[in-house]
Amino acid sequence: MSLLPFLKKKPVETDGRVDPRVDRFLKDYSIEVMPRTAAKVEDFTHLLPAGTRVYIAHIDGTPIEDMVATAARLNAQGYPVMPHFPARIIKDRATLADWIARYQGEADVKQGLLLAGGVAQPHGEFSDSMQLMETGLFDEAGFTRLHVAGHPEGNRDIDTDGARLKVDAALAWKNDFQSRTDAEMAIATQFCFEAQPIIEWADSLRHAGITLPIHIGIAGPAKLQTMIKFAMACGVGPSLKVLQKRAADVTKLLLPHEPDEVIHDLAIHKSQNPEFNVTHVHFFPLGGIKTNAQWAMTHGGASTVPANPQKEAQ
Repeated sequence: MSLLPFLKKKPVETDGRVDPRVDRFLKDYSIEVMPRTAAKVEDFTHLLPAGTRVYIAHIDGTPIEDMVATAARLNAQGYPVMPHFPARIIKDRATLADWIARYQGEADVKQGLLLAGGVAQPHGEFSDSMQLMETGLFDEAGFTRLHVAGHPEGNRDIDTDGARLKVDAALAWKNDFQSRTDAEMAIATQFCFEAQPIIEWADSLRHAGITLPIHIGIAGPAKLQTMIKFAMACGVGPSLKVLQKRAADVTKLLLPHEPDEVIHDLAIHKSQNPEFNVTHVHFFPLGGIKTNAQWAMTHGGASTVPANPQKEAQ
């Protein structure tokens, strides 16, 4: 039985089967959790494919102990963990070194997402992810993978005029940094709701010589009101009109918004353009981890089967 009634809908199909292009596009997807949302899931192996990368968002005010405990639990269940390192809430170099040591010593963490963080004023000496990278601490600790933030529709906290000049310049710097680190690097992006802006942005980076692969942020199924609230809080740009148009139809207000269309369109584009630099999907489970995982199982094939499918929650 489905977790929720609306999840009983049939997957996108071709000739009676799950669309293989969508299945390929969903392969090795990642998902983001917070300590409080992860605590609601008893066993991730019932929901996520083996080896799924799980990001742990570090919201200002969350104790590092909670972050590390969540990382250790996920690692014990077989999931490589990628915690956030938000520059503006890290007081100083010593604090950063302490976090890295805790993650490694207690949860065997070898990768991290480096970003500025969602606070207006830095708590200490760091204000952006580039400063974290320049400390050299991640290389010294032997981190094997570093991801950096991307904003397909810009970031008004950085480019207040709505352009992308500063964020794209920062990506160019980070692209150059990959030659100075032994860690593999990629861009993990904010979520969008429409494929075309993503395609245009990704193409613009490739034409600018930025070779970092893109893990595109996608909002998982959620109530429309929830989706709009998060989109506005996170500064989602022009693709927000997809939600606004849907909200104008009062008959759809209580129905969940699902990422079928954007995933399908990106999967088709990827199948037709193998050089397309979006290589992975990164889910923001705004409607819940279980709901997001079930959506992936419904729309994917072998690539989205949980590690323990026989024990999947009924």
